[in-house]
Amino acid sequence: MSAAGCCLMVLALAIQYPVISKTVEKLPREASPPPNYRAAYHFTTPDKWKNDPQRPLYLDGKYHYYYLYNRDYPKGNGTEWRQATSVDLVHWTDEGVAIPKYTNRNGDPWSGSVVVDQAGTAGFGKGALVAIVTQPSADGGKQEQYLWYSTNRGKTFRSYSNVPVLPNPGTRDFRDPKVIWDDRSHKWIMALAEGTKIGFYESANLKNWHYTGGFDTGDNGIVECPELYVLRADDGTRKWVLGASANGQASGNPSTYAYWTGNFNGREFNPDHPEPQWLDHGFDWYGGVTFEDGSSSDKTGHRFALAWMNNWAYADNTPTLREGFNGMDSIVRRIELKRSGVDTYRLVSKPINALNQKVVATDVFERIDVTGSYTLPVQGDSYQIEADISWSDITNAGFRLRESTGKSRHADVGVYVKGGYTYVSRALTGHPDKSGTRLESRASFDPGRKNIHLNILVDKLSVEVFVDDGSVVFSNVIFPDWKDRGITLYSDGGTAIFRNVVIKHFK
Repeated sequence: MSAAGCCLMVLALAIQYPVISKTVEKLPREASPPPNYRAAYHFTTPDKWKNDPQRPLYLDGKYHYYYLYNRDYPKGNGTEWRQATSVDLVHWTDEGVAIPKYTNRNGDPWSGSVVVDQAGTAGFGKGALVAIVTQPSADGGKQEQYLWYSTNRGKTFRSYSNVPVLPNPGTRDFRDPKVIWDDRSHKWIMALAEGTKIGFYESANLKNWHYTGGFDTGDNGIVECPELYVLRADDGTRKWVLGASANGQASGNPSTYAYWTGNFNGREFNPDHPEPQWLDHGFDWYGGVTFEDGSSSDKTGHRFALAWMNNWAYADNTPTLREGFNGMDSIVRRIELKRSGVDTYRLVSKPINALNQKVVATDVFERIDVTGSYTLPVQGDSYQIEADISWSDITNAGFRLRESTGKSRHADVGVYVKGGYTYVSRALTGHPDKSGTRLESRASFDPGRKNIHLNILVDKLSVEVFVDDGSVVFSNVIFPDWKDRGITLYSDGGTAIFRNVVIKHFK
């Protein structure tokens, strides 16, 4: 029996301990609100369609974020680069289209990356913004890399040439360039998705590129949106991280963001271990990008990350279409590198603190002992819930979220101790996967442990879960009925103690 199904069979018996802090501000009462699936605190496209994020950059006191946008969706194809800006990575201002589609003979712009050319190496002046972008060539649609540049601080870009700065060498998949400046060798470095390989290229001027080496990503399908960066781990070690969106489903892995730690010698990447780790274990964290904290002088101690919250297996299936848009991102995370064994390092994630700006009310429960299930006297559709759960001997424990009044519909987040895994299940609520094969996402958990910390972010159409120190994260899209707002604690096979349950409601 699945973890979600097991929850339905428990008896309701719980001891409630007092609420130690009531709601600090009453939420507005909704008499009969109309269905509204626009996210409360996630970035969404203003209209039509969005998919791949492009790596944000910090410029003039704010983050400039470009993403692939299709103004003609769902009737017409082709993407362009639309821009939004933010000072805190929570509140966004739409800035319109920066690179329009079908304005040169090379087709529509796909994914790539933008850099600030501080020294003016490309010849467009010091501080010019240069974007290296994949476009399908006019002569047969080959994926090639083209240069666009901006001299107005990223508001609009111009096409440099109809000739690619990096022509296709004769491979089908040749896309998604991510460019960085390497201070050691004083040159530009590019990571490029080439099927199941990531290619590396170097350039002195962003116009002339030379191949230096490649990295085989193994049995993880076609990779997209690769990137290369440096992080300083908690033990002081500086490590290169190579990441890419990958499809690990065939090998029993997620289809999200795979990454390797290791060393980059300026030409090739050598991993610490051949098998990747995964930044997210859910179904909906794809096209992920990481970027520097522009407001901090610490450029290698941490980074931020976000991704397109969708999956190509069902990308067009969403109730937001009735409101005229399809496209949402995950929250922005702060990521750090921690040592977890001999020559083993892993990325850990946590929600950024700026999300607290959206909090309008808080409920706190000091302790609740649950044998069976207990429904909290609190409801909502956009909130953050944290809790410490401990036990002596149980099978399964967690939260039922976005629960219906009759308790037949809900999304489940918990730990299946006997099975040795944590999970997020959307099997008993609305969801986008018509195939029924992507209903419960899982990650391994030590069955000998007696406690867990869960940090859960719920929005109109999503659940994101940060387990313990954030070394395991789940990001899943859900389609609950807009009236389903209940929150229930459950424990099967014994008593689970829920301590320090804090619920922050978002505006």
